Amino acid sequence: MDYRYIEQLLDRYWQCETSPEEETILRAFFMQKEVPEQFVKYQRFFVYEASAAREAPLGDSFDNEILRKIGNKEDNIIRRTPVKAVTVSLRDRMMPLLKAVAVVAVIVVIGNAAQFSSADTDNEDINYATYTDTYSDPSVAYDKVESALLLISEGLANINDSTRTE
Repeated sequence: MDYRYIEQLLDRYWQCETSPEEETILRAFFMQKEVPEQFVKYQRFFVYEASAAREAPLGDSFDNEILRKIGNKEDNIIRRTPVKAVTVSLRDRMMPLLKAVAVVAVIVVIGNAAQFSSADTDNEDINYATYTDTYSDPSVAYDKVESALLLISEGLANINDSTRTE
């Protein structure tokens, strides 16, 4: 006899894809006295399921006996403190990422500053043999420096006076 339909039902049953009607067909098949040898290993499962359904469930006397043995139900309950729900905003979620980005940015800026500062010091060597003055007359150069320093001192005095009045 060909039992392909039963095999298909069993495969679908183990994958939880059977309908209640198909499960009834399987139970009826396995309740027979003569089951083919290839299905004997499954018979005990379906017979047990049917016999367990026929047995009377535990009654109230069982519940009362267990409760009496374990004592007062309220004494055995572990008292737990309630947990308050905390709302976490998107800003709070992203804060660790933003901190990491800031650290990386600081490291990159410091690295670039160190690189450029070391590169600039190499080019600052003055070759005094090729150095020439921009002014041929020293008195003209002195007058230009004096006027520049006078402008700077007047600007600093104006800044100093404005901070005193405020």
